[in-house]
This record gives sequence, C-alpha cells and structure tokens, in this order.
Amino acid sequence: MTDVTGEPTPERMRHALGHFATGVTVVTGFGPQGEPVGFACQSFTSVSLHPPLVLFCADHRGRSWPRMREQGVFTVNVLGHGQRDVVQRFGSAAGARFDGLDWERSEHGGPSLPGALVRVHCTVEQVHVAGDHDVVVGRVRGLDDGPSGRPMLFYRGRFTVTERRGSAVAADTSDESGVEPMDDYWG
Repeated sequence: MTDVTGEPTPERMRHALGHFATGVTVVTGFGPQGEPVGFACQSFTSVSLHPPLVLFCADHRGRSWPRMREQGVFTVNVLGHGQRDVVQRFGSAAGARFDGLDWERSEHGGPSLPGALVRVHCTVEQVHVAGDHDVVVGRVRGLDDGPSGRPMLFYRGRFTVTERRGSAVAADTSDESGVEPMDDYWG
C-alpha cells in the first residue's frame, strides 16, 4: 500500500481521493457567440430534491467553463460505459470537441450529447470560488432519460465499469434450466 500520510500535496490528494469512484459526465453549454462548449467532469452530484439542485466543480482557468458561465445555462450529460470516445473528446485540452458530433440544442440548457444515459438541464443558481475551481450550483429545469445501460466510472485514475459478479452467483441462483436470471441493476 502506498503511504498517503503527511502533507496533503496534490499528488497525495490525487492518489487518496482516486479511491472514490465517480460517475463521468460532460457539462455542456454555449459560449458568448452561441458556440457549443463543454468539458468532461467527474465532480457532479445531486444537492437537493426540493428545490431541485445539482452541483459540479470546474477549473475556473479551463477553456470551456469560463466561456459558458455568463450564459447562465448548462446541461450535464451522464455518460454510459460505451462512451469512452466522448469523454476522450471532451477531456482533451486541444481540439474541437463538437466537430463531427451529432448533438442537439436543448430547449432547457446546453447541448445534448447523443447516447447519454440521462441529461440534466440547468440554470446557474450560485457559483462559489474554491481554490482553483468554481463550485457551480444549478437549478434543474428539465431531465431527459437516454438509453438504459451501465454508467462510465472513474476510479484510481482510470475509466472503468462495475460488472455484476457472475460465476459464483450463477451456481446459486440459476433456475432448473441452468440459466442465470436477468438481474441488471444498471437498468
């Protein structure tokens, strides 16, 4: 086990907090000229059901969030396990993220990305500066369900998918035909 005791340096923080699995999203919006912008984001969570609030954290020095901040709307696109190409496109520091991508303009928020498990359309409610990031609280204005499926996760510096345990469970739970029952808790 790597020693993570002592001073919380950026390297130690990254290592220690990498043990917490997070979902992977792409936050999208529009820039000052109406151009679509977006970035990959693992720091997204629900805050409140009443009123409906969510939050994400974004580097206030990044190339996308500062451009969409003043527009006041955004969409959180929750990615599925098969969307590694999307997260690579939006997680890259260079390149045109929307070039050749079949996206749609949402009536509530930012651009809706194809194949997202769910889209959360929001208006900016509050922005708090916290170190090198902004903590953005958004009021949910609309929700779009996408296809059912397993989520993309980020864990210990890698993209991953949590799978159901198979063989040991199958022996205990199969029916007379020997077929394991369908039990996909990812939808």
